[in-house]
Amino acid sequence: MPRSVSSLALTLTLALSPAQAGEIDFNRDVRPILSNHCFACHGPDDATRKAKLRLDTPAGAAASGSIVAGKPGESELLRRVTTHDADELMPPAKTGKRLTAKEADTLARWVKEGAKDATHWSYGAPVRPLLPSLRTPHTALRTPIDAVVLARLQQDGLTFSPEADRTTLVRRLSLDLTGLPPTPEEADAFANDPAPDAYEKLVDRLLASPAYGEHWARQWLDLARYADSAGYADDPPRTIWAFRDYVIRSLNANKPFDAFTVEQIAGDLLPNPTQEQLTATAFHRNTMTNNEGGTNDEEFRNVAVVDRVNTTLTVWMGVSAACAQCHTHKYDPISQREYFGLFAVFNTSADADRGDESPVLTLADPDAAKRAPLEAEAAALEKKLKGQKADALKPDRDRLAALKRQIAGMKPTTVPVMREQAANQRRKTRLQHRGNFLELGEEVPPGVPACFPPLPAGAAGSSPRTTRSPPASWRTAPGSNCSGTGWYGRARSSGRRANYRRTRNCSTGWRAS
Repeated sequence: MPRSVSSLALTLTLALSPAQAGEIDFNRDVRPILSNHCFACHGPDDATRKAKLRLDTPAGAAASGSIVAGKPGESELLRRVTTHDADELMPPAKTGKRLTAKEADTLARWVKEGAKDATHWSYGAPVRPLLPSLRTPHTALRTPIDAVVLARLQQDGLTFSPEADRTTLVRRLSLDLTGLPPTPEEADAFANDPAPDAYEKLVDRLLASPAYGEHWARQWLDLARYADSAGYADDPPRTIWAFRDYVIRSLNANKPFDAFTVEQIAGDLLPNPTQEQLTATAFHRNTMTNNEGGTNDEEFRNVAVVDRVNTTLTVWMGVSAACAQCHTHKYDPISQREYFGLFAVFNTSADADRGDESPVLTLADPDAAKRAPLEAEAAALEKKLKGQKADALKPDRDRLAALKRQIAGMKPTTVPVMREQAANQRRKTRLQHRGNFLELGEEVPPGVPACFPPLPAGAAGSSPRTTRSPPASWRTAPGSNCSGTGWYGRARSSGRRANYRRTRNCSTGWRAS
């Protein structure tokens, strides 16, 4: 069964934490300590790295000898974070940071247990975990997720709460899936349904409701920074509701997540794209435009591209990469050059902070035939009035004003979309020093950060069709660590009870297949 927009997602923390109580997990227990106290000076940014010591990679830590696996007493890192010598204490006192006794103990236990490293979840492909062994079985186990949750509860001597009554269940499920409470008749029907699959039928009925897509689309529209206005000082209206409707339709149709991704990032680059696929690209036309007098269109076009890079990485890869616009990231393995490689992927779109929002896709134009002669008449009057004094030919001026008002009320229905520049007009991307679009450095070709799976061989930068298209498919390819930050999932009925659960995906959450 294909991965879909509505695929079941298991919270990553639960999926990747089957550890026994007391066991040190690098990503859960150790990485936050190193990130908060060490990476600013000993992390990915080689420009600010001190003492040539790098602690964000196993190779860097091992090469320095600061961590000796299994030997806390020989590990310089532990000595420096616990010493009473102010000249050697790390982090230095001037930073205002100091490890607590608990944090120092966690590092010591980690080193003693072998100093095992692990890739951060946002950079690794999701792997379906083995189900944990339970101390005691439980009659309430109905799905694999139940087993994972119960194993964690049992670590703390807890168990499931009693199952809610039927009236509570139907209310919870209705609010969760549609945002609407059940009617009294719907609540009574479920409460009095003796069928063993009553819950599954309730789930299916709610998933089939148009209100399902309307309710859950709000989550994705927040990620897409959707708004019916263009932003900045004057914040003029923007007609982009067609994208909202696309998201609702996709959810209600249970569209596969890979198609949902490709259509939004590069639907215009698909072979013979449909109106639906072109409308989907409005995801990245939700960027703001600035039409205030005296502003620099190129500056705000550049801002829009930056926004697309940051949004793409946050939504699909679970990474906050905005820091790398100005300098190599201090906490994540993304260099400034790599950031602008992804910038180059989005830098050849035809939009350019224009007041008319072009390029746009015309969805409907019922008044086209009526509008054409009016526009021709208005053009003739403008030509006639050109060079005339302001008080001359007043009847013609009044007629022109009336025509413009009439034409304005007959505009076609459009939606802003993504469109590539012609091959001979494509912009070249250069590294921007300190993120300043006027202070340019070396040319940077399209590409993706090395910490992510590579693009297909020969894909980047070879033609107009290889800018956004390969990265879009790459985000959902087998082995990719993509799944959609903050996205919520659903699953259809399976067996005698529905597998529906709402879980935060955290970008690379476990996806049902």
